Amino acid sequence: MSLFTLDLHGVRHHEVGLEVENFIFLNQEHAPLIIICGNSARMIELVSNFLDKHKIEYYPGKGFDYGRITIFKI
Repeated sequence: MSLFTLDLHGVRHHEVGLEVENFIFLNQEHAPLIIICGNSARMIELVSNFLDKHKIEYYPGKGFDYGRITIFKI
């Protein structure tokens, strides 16, 4: 099983919604999907808000996985 990954390093906050939307809906048949937000609490919040708005099931990383969001069901 190959995990599809979107790395948001270098993406500006105002571009996050479009980047995440394109990634998820173009790769939804390949779930689980990974989004790397890095250490930015704001970036994690933006991605989480988008996923909550679209009722997408995800798991926010904790501990060593902080900054990584795994999407399970779209």
